[in-house]
Amino acid sequence: MNISAAMVKDLRLKTGAGMMDCKKALIEAEGDLDKAVDILRKKGIAKAAKKADRVASEGAITIEISDDYKCATISEINSETDFVAQNDNFQALVKKATKHIHVTAPDTVEDLLETEIDGIKFEEFMKAQIAKIGENIIVRRFDRICVEGNGVVNGYLHMGGKIGVIVAAVCDKPEVCDSIKDILKDIAMHIAAMNPKYLDESSIPESVIEKEKEIAVAQLEKEGKPANIIEKILPGKIKKFVEENTLLGQKFVKDDKKTVRQVLEEAAKKAGGTAKIVEFVRYELGEGIEKKGCSFAEEVAQQLGE
Repeated sequence: MNISAAMVKDLRLKTGAGMMDCKKALIEAEGDLDKAVDILRKKGIAKAAKKADRVASEGAITIEISDDYKCATISEINSETDFVAQNDNFQALVKKATKHIHVTAPDTVEDLLETEIDGIKFEEFMKAQIAKIGENIIVRRFDRICVEGNGVVNGYLHMGGKIGVIVAAVCDKPEVCDSIKDILKDIAMHIAAMNPKYLDESSIPESVIEKEKEIAVAQLEKEGKPANIIEKILPGKIKKFVEENTLLGQKFVKDDKKTVRQVLEEAAKKAGGTAKIVEFVRYELGEGIEKKGCSFAEEVAQQLGE
């Protein structure tokens, strides 16, 4: 059967597969476009499976904020290389996947894989995307913050998705929530830059405080300070630790004369009420992932072996 260039083009647009793959699939399907799509999907899924053991440590962090600023979702979707992470197809994929996560609100990645997107299981959708893009791609993690009543969320993406933050606050009046949306985005930017470990002093586990006390005492003893002096210095050292490691205690990145707590309180007071931050989530791309070392020659050999 004669396979025209137009048929190949249609199949390529539909699947994103290469021209020769499309032509071979059309010949095998005797010109039936739908059958050719199935053939490519089956081959693509097999190809995707071969890539599944590769370390995906690049990619993008994406956030989705609901129109009413009541819910925010953050996700990290990884690719193997930064080159693919900058690809338009990958960027479209992460936005679509994050929006899907935002709407379906699964509890875990395993639950996400069972959800339906574009009429198929999310797991199959991802396999098709891996085949199309040509690298292992995984949804590594996601979180969602929602508030009810007088609450508001916002978020911030840094360096094109290398760091992402979502943050939530509660207010005493709806108009205060509406008024502090922008400052909440600035606070999300602060979190991206300063990476606070805790929200406030009450969020710090007692074991962490005790450990800091032990370290401080050891340092002061090494300096030759007597016990009675150490007892006087210790509270100040712990106070400094709390200020430096809690969001509300840190100096605001855009105005270091004020703490984040003071900046939020002033913004809420200006709007005629009060507000307090209740939760935040900060993702940094690839944190905790051990990247595999691979020489250029090994990479070429791997490619040729496929």
